[in-house]
Amino acid sequence: MKTSVVAITYNWPEALERLLSSLAAQTRLPDEVIVADDGSGEATRALVERMARDFPVPLRHVWQDDRGFRAARARNRGIAASRGDYVILLDGDMLLHPRFIADHLMLAERGFFLQGGRIKATRDETAKLLAGGKPVFAPWSRADFHEFDGTKRLYAFRQPQLASWKSRSRNGGRVMSCNMSFWRDDLLRVNGFDERMEGYGAEDRELAARLENAGLHRRALKWAALAVHLWHRSRAQPDVDDMSLPNNRLFHATRTEGIVRCERGIDGHFAEFATAENLDG
Repeated sequence: MKTSVVAITYNWPEALERLLSSLAAQTRLPDEVIVADDGSGEATRALVERMARDFPVPLRHVWQDDRGFRAARARNRGIAASRGDYVILLDGDMLLHPRFIADHLMLAERGFFLQGGRIKATRDETAKLLAGGKPVFAPWSRADFHEFDGTKRLYAFRQPQLASWKSRSRNGGRVMSCNMSFWRDDLLRVNGFDERMEGYGAEDRELAARLENAGLHRRALKWAALAVHLWHRSRAQPDVDDMSLPNNRLFHATRTEGIVRCERGIDGHFAEFATAENLDG
């Protein structure tokens, strides 16, 4: 099967370069990489253009204008532009284990989507990684293992047999779109991310809820698909479940009403990228 990586980015080309370098070094390369850009400036465009010249697989840049945090729309555009059977979502500030792509594909199965984690590098470790340091995928790596939304020390090394066993558990783990994978036709069935969700938070949980409403199951990736997430200031609200936030109200409606398909989603971008594909020949 063909595999597409869709990596979201916004005005951090130094981090994006490290992610793209780690993708180019995979033991099992994806078939294409799409940078889903939520409005970055010229430096990001120039970086992708430069790296695309020698990248081992097609590397494409899908940009939208900067109107605030619109991750749902940016990712939808990347998915609409993709041509693979299987889609792996990433944040643009991750450094990947060399078997990251292979691990996602090892555990891919019809009827499921996969939820990976992130080893959250400390601020000092992030500086070293941005300067060219090599990430450490081990329990002794310099990471904030106490963070509630980060990989725990127990899982910070690769062990395929344990990963296969853990993926069968009923708990799919915390939803985080920085490291997830799906069959593309499953994403199309629910129409991808709900583009009404603007501003930080809940767009990934809401997508997962609709996929589950459609009968799919979420599997956790532990001891596999390891990735280091570079430190940056969090944009999360103090209470991520605050029901006064519009995104949380939409998420709540999806769960309580059993909604499967959103109205404003991927299908709004098909015409644009179908035209681009035809022009490519």
